[in-house]
Amino acid sequence: MKLSVYVASAFSIENTGGNKAGVVLFEEDLTISQKMMIAKQLGYAETAFITKSQNADYTFEFFTPKEEVDLCGHATIGAFVILKHLDILSKNHYTIETKSGILAITIKDDRFFMEQVKPAFYDILSPDELTDCFDRQLIDTQYPIQIVSTGLKDILVPIKREADLNALKPNFEKIKEISRFYDVIGMHLYTFAKERILCRNFAPLYDINEEAATGTSNGALACYLHKEQIKKETYLFEQGHSLQSPSEIVVTLAENAQNEIENVYVGGKGYYLGMKDLTITDNS
Repeated sequence: MKLSVYVASAFSIENTGGNKAGVVLFEEDLTISQKMMIAKQLGYAETAFITKSQNADYTFEFFTPKEEVDLCGHATIGAFVILKHLDILSKNHYTIETKSGILAITIKDDRFFMEQVKPAFYDILSPDELTDCFDRQLIDTQYPIQIVSTGLKDILVPIKREADLNALKPNFEKIKEISRFYDVIGMHLYTFAKERILCRNFAPLYDINEEAATGTSNGALACYLHKEQIKKETYLFEQGHSLQSPSEIVVTLAENAQNEIENVYVGGKGYYLGMKDLTITDNS
């Protein structure tokens, strides 16, 4: 069968950079293997499949070139960019049904904000565990290395300086081993440069060596920084510079009366890139 797939870039800056995602609309009869085939043919970090939902405005499924994942920030933003481009959207608030639950989407001006699940904090790792992943001396020991999730689990790794982050040479096989051992998507590295927060993300276990923009990882990072008393009304994360695809991810947090994080919203801009025509077999 022939299938036309939409392509958008999410978390872009003035219609440049960002992270590309495939978007498949309302193809209700696709099998899991066909969805995998589409994601692999496209070769983007994730492809979103949108279908009807009994419980929300839409059902969203996400596939990497290797397997299905529960949630993906940039593919969700990309999907809403496509829906807006096609003039399907008629309101500013939507809900999507995902494997991580029903989440809210809010449209504010030209930014799309995606609700994340409440943060969960897991193991703290020793810097020695990452010795073979990259130069251990680059790790900033002022902050703990911790696994955090707002929908997907990532190892958050502080790096000393911007130059260190940019020059860092990852050993993807070792990162894959650590990711498999701790059952995480990958590693999200970050550093501070005055008021800027710069990031790189590695997920080789899912055939994504490095991503230009990761919504769920930066949602987790904002919650982690909040816990470490680095509190901001709005967190602005930069990513993708090492891939020549600069990206900007905005995260806002809302607290309850006990000063606990009650809501996490990850947002950004995006732009339409076009369509790709694929040939999909009927294998199930």
